[in-house]
Amino acid sequence: MKKTVNIIVRHIVLALLAFIWLIPIIWLVVTSLSAYKGVNYAHFFPTEWSLDNYQQLFLRPDTAANFPAWFKNSLIIGIFTCIISSIFVLMVSYAFSCMRFKARKPLMSFSIILGMFPGVLSMIAVYFVLKMLGLTDSLAGLVFVYSAASGLGFLICKGFFDTIPVSLREAAKLEGASEATIFTRIVIPLSKPMIVYTVINAFLNPWMDFVMARLMIKSKNSADWTVAIGLYNLLQRSLIGDYFSVFCAGGVIVAIPISILFIIMQKFYVEGITGGAVKG
Repeated sequence: MKKTVNIIVRHIVLALLAFIWLIPIIWLVVTSLSAYKGVNYAHFFPTEWSLDNYQQLFLRPDTAANFPAWFKNSLIIGIFTCIISSIFVLMVSYAFSCMRFKARKPLMSFSIILGMFPGVLSMIAVYFVLKMLGLTDSLAGLVFVYSAASGLGFLICKGFFDTIPVSLREAAKLEGASEATIFTRIVIPLSKPMIVYTVINAFLNPWMDFVMARLMIKSKNSADWTVAIGLYNLLQRSLIGDYFSVFCAGGVIVAIPISILFIIMQKFYVEGITGGAVKG
């Protein structure tokens, strides 16, 4: 009886926490469907419903809400960063897991310690370096920033590679296979869950980032902004009265691709996390 009561109480608490967590999301969705453009504090649910905010985002872009351009810029940055970062992470993880060379362990320790420092500490230095290279106010500069240190996130992927039997690599070496062949023909095909995990993480960082994008993009032309910068700009005091519901609609649209990706890849994503936690 006591065990049953504990289970019921536990589920009630979890349901309550889930409800509290869902309130802002529900409010964002219903506000995006409101016919009222500003912030409405009087009602949780709108008194009038409309799809005009979504139509304005895609069919009537203007200088304040140029969502198609923002979405395109963020998508370009996300795709290229995803490809480059995933390659870096997989290659570094393979090197530390499957290869033996001098200073391997000190390099691993140094990389882990370096990764513990907050990225904001280096933002100003990164900005001035890219400014000297002429890469500020450009999509290429943001791709460079997001991809440059991605190899430091090798730890979970390395843990997954550690679970792959050494005998497979040794047999391939006896057959004359090079490290590149072992990596591409043996390790990668056996690491689909980890590849999915790496790809999703590599895409999420630039897709959702605001701070670095805001620091790097100084252009006054809204067509040069990312989704994060553009939506934040709609919260200015001069715009929020006419664009708040449009801002909510943009937040819903931005969340949809990530949500779909997680739903489709959930199985592989969970396998990648648990598999990478087997060995350190």
